[in-house]
Amino acid sequence: MIAAGFLTNGVKVYISSRKKDQCDATAARLSETYGAECISIPANLSELSGIESLVAALSEREDHLDILVNNAGVAWGAPLEEFPEVGWDKVFDTNVKGVFFLTQKLLPLLEANATKEDPARIINIGSIDGIRTPMFDTHSYGPSKAALHTLTTQMAAKLVKRNIIANAIAPGPFPTYMLSTGIGTGGDVEGTDWDALGRGNPRKRVGTPQDIAGLAIFLSSRAGAFTVGEVIKCDGGQANS
Repeated sequence: MIAAGFLTNGVKVYISSRKKDQCDATAARLSETYGAECISIPANLSELSGIESLVAALSEREDHLDILVNNAGVAWGAPLEEFPEVGWDKVFDTNVKGVFFLTQKLLPLLEANATKEDPARIINIGSIDGIRTPMFDTHSYGPSKAALHTLTTQMAAKLVKRNIIANAIAPGPFPTYMLSTGIGTGGDVEGTDWDALGRGNPRKRVGTPQDIAGLAIFLSSRAGAFTVGEVIKCDGGQANS
């Protein structure tokens, strides 16, 4: 959703995913659909070796990076009494540790073209589950997103002095693969009745690609250049209701 929004506005976009075939196919589809350049760099961002391979590949192609969107995320669901250790390790490795080390390794590219007038941007994708009590038995997911929100404010305080602005978006319900698995439709995004799910939201709908892409574009634009260290909910008012 966010990649499509940037591509619509003529931004050159790199995407990454652990699954090479899917990542390559998605990049090709987005390039064709939006008429802008979307490039695939597959990598496992839960491991330092995967992060380093992505950074090396990107550094071979680009001498600077204007915007980093940390959008990789996983969840694990199981009843409280049965929740396994791997369900904590996998979720925190991807949702928190991976974000920290990817950002750390990309700092030279982020700083390369950043100025006081036009700072580089980091947008971390959190969740309202890091703000409110989650509705599913994803006992490590909410804490991982709360940790990411805190990490964002810490990053922002340090990096703003280096002309890098960090903020986070905390999405609510959007028509995604992850949410479709949580509500029991097994990853069938197209086959999920999103209208029915949206009726429980104060806005009486789920989020649209324009909702979250528009917010990301704002944070990346001149209009968002004085917004630093914020965790902005994009949830139709759900966390507050």
